[in-house]
Amino acid sequence: LYRPVKPDDESGVDEQAVADAVEDVLSPRNPTGDVLVFLPGEREIRDCLRTLRARSVLDLDILPLYSRLTNSEQDRIFRSSDKRRVILATNVAETSLTVPGIRYVVDTGLSRQSRYDPRTRVQRLPIAVISQASADQRAGRCGRIGPGICVRLYSRSQYDQWPKFSPPEVLRTNLASVILQMKSLGLGPIEEFPFVDPPSSALIHDGYQTLHELSAIDAPNASGNLTGVGLRLAKLPVDPRIGRMILAAEDEGCVREVVVLAAALSIQDPRDRPMSRQRDADTAHLVFWNEHSDFLVLLSIWDQYRAAADSLGHTALHQWCRDRFINAARMREWTEVERQLRGLVLDGEDEDGADAAEEPEHEEPRTELKRPLTDRIHRALMTGLLSNVCCRDEGGPFEYQGSRGNRVSIFPGSVLFRKGPKWMMAAELVQTTKLFARTCAKVDPAWIEELASHVMQRILGDPHFDRETGAAMVWERLT
Repeated sequence: LYRPVKPDDESGVDEQAVADAVEDVLSPRNPTGDVLVFLPGEREIRDCLRTLRARSVLDLDILPLYSRLTNSEQDRIFRSSDKRRVILATNVAETSLTVPGIRYVVDTGLSRQSRYDPRTRVQRLPIAVISQASADQRAGRCGRIGPGICVRLYSRSQYDQWPKFSPPEVLRTNLASVILQMKSLGLGPIEEFPFVDPPSSALIHDGYQTLHELSAIDAPNASGNLTGVGLRLAKLPVDPRIGRMILAAEDEGCVREVVVLAAALSIQDPRDRPMSRQRDADTAHLVFWNEHSDFLVLLSIWDQYRAAADSLGHTALHQWCRDRFINAARMREWTEVERQLRGLVLDGEDEDGADAAEEPEHEEPRTELKRPLTDRIHRALMTGLLSNVCCRDEGGPFEYQGSRGNRVSIFPGSVLFRKGPKWMMAAELVQTTKLFARTCAKVDPAWIEELASHVMQRILGDPHFDRETGAAMVWERLT
């Protein structure tokens, strides 16, 4: 059934229209079956949840479903209920899992779709219309156990204008990893490869620039050849940025710590914040707190979890995770990824666990090893995050100027939120309601000139005579 509605200007979803459609399909003429509502994201799910609960016409069991929910909250959709259920879900319910008992679907025709902008190097998550294939897949959710009804909150003419299929990932992601593997395998220039859906020249150019920034190739274009760093990066089964952090950690003498963080950045955040107990979760997470760095918070979680795993049994360890609002399944995934990376990187390390990068005791320690461990960790991380370094804007205490003219705000879940350090770096920049920096750390700007010298532009200007030194001087500006 097509029931076009005017979308809300802010979220793109009319919550009242969704509630009307739910009440319509749950009318007495449809006495059995549950309803699955497809919404773009977590915010829209919360809005519709409040709208449906505010209506007292029907006694319903209303359940949210999105990827950031805890396992126990997600498992609720598989349990039977005395009431008729309404599942408010993102597109995770399209193909990733099947919700039992669904006879009716309400489709808003919208989803949050990951898009990479090569101009700003930002991963965007805008709300956009879905493809015809996705719409058909959603409609199929209501016909798995018998005849069902799909209410589409858009018109047939809108459906006919949508693309038949969603764009492939090669058209909406950074191509640095693809180019790196193609060069290491000798497959020729990516521009000449016969892709079914060839990526744009802007994406290809950005991929070359990213590899040059990581010192993986010696020129930021197709003529660039793999360096020694590039050859080693191609052998690591992680994003090139994360792999570059690991290689830099060898020089900084902090391989074990950076391997742990590299594994953490390769999975979902292990911290849980249930909708009904967010304050309790925030309080429990204070035991991992570090005021200067989200990366050190992750290291604290790892250290405490490993200490608990060494002293507790399986059941007690699960209880330890639940008490601290830590997702046990993600911790197991983190442990497995860390084990695999450690096996690749630390293969030649001594059994007693001493870092291969450390100098013998009788020799003078290298200059970098004289630095505090936390500084060495952040310097290694910065080598993979050069384009995510930000400087606080003079116009406001919590606005940051990023590379390529980006205006960045620190994500509210970060330990740096409303702290406003002068310089900081972020593991990722994500565009949702605004451009947020996630997983942040305070950094020393002097590191930037040293670690990013190969991608810096130097401009000399304003020549003048300095009377104090009795010499001709100029100002140097680094960009």
